[in-house]
Amino acid sequence: MTLNPAPSVDVQAREALRAAAIKGLDNLETGGTAKRGGFEPRQFAAKVWAGLWPKALAVAIVLGVWQLVAISGWKSLVLKGPGPVLSDLWQLAQHGQIWSAIGITMQRALYGYIIALLIGTAIGIVVARIAPLRVAIGSIISALQTMPSIAWFPFAIILFGQTDAAIVFVMALGAAPSIANGLITGIDYTPPLLLRAGKTMGLRGVDRYRFLILPASLPAYVSGLREGWAFAWRSLMAGELLVIILGQVSVGQLLNTFQSNLDFTGATAMIIVVLIIGVCVDAVFSKADLTIRKRRGLLENES
Repeated sequence: MTLNPAPSVDVQAREALRAAAIKGLDNLETGGTAKRGGFEPRQFAAKVWAGLWPKALAVAIVLGVWQLVAISGWKSLVLKGPGPVLSDLWQLAQHGQIWSAIGITMQRALYGYIIALLIGTAIGIVVARIAPLRVAIGSIISALQTMPSIAWFPFAIILFGQTDAAIVFVMALGAAPSIANGLITGIDYTPPLLLRAGKTMGLRGVDRYRFLILPASLPAYVSGLREGWAFAWRSLMAGELLVIILGQVSVGQLLNTFQSNLDFTGATAMIIVVLIIGVCVDAVFSKADLTIRKRRGLLENES
């Protein structure tokens, strides 16, 4: 009876070389450095500081210029410096009404943006896929994108009255064309090599869009989503200034009230709130865009 021989030295050497080669390829894809396990406070703090200091510098410059204008005495009867405005903003926050207003505004923003997202995505897919339809309505989509949202409100108020539906209607009209154009652009710029590879692999119909074209168009689509949010947010603020709904105190309605009372500090405080919300939402889109670019190798990996 003979025993099975142990693996030869040559086989073990080949396996070791193969493992080393795979590890080298992995290191090449990750920039040559492996991520360390565990939480590193210093590295985390450095990343947070790298992201915060440019914004903090921009805020400091704005506050400094604002203070200089206030000191100069220009429009001294109404123009106040950052100190009184920030104090008024703090008092509004303590009062609690501002949080309720932000809640109502963000509820409308989310509702209107989701509707615009669904409509814009559906239109983008259909128009990109059907050539005659693109010729027929492609220019209309671009024209709707350039249409000022404020011009739609008389039409919306006639249709829906002084209701949330009027605001959401204008938000959808403002945001959906940008989302559709972003998706159409992404589909148009899908590399032909990918399309040929998908055809070789047997991707047809819905699977071709689901697994190939839509993932390839994701960067442009996210850009369209970001632009669509900007249009939706501007439409929402214009709507809340024009469409006054009793019993629903929103950010725009508070801004309108302060403007009617010639209250500079209160109006400026609400403008700051609008800017903060816009910056926070834009940071979400920026993070999504950065993640997509990193995963696709368009940015150098961080060490």
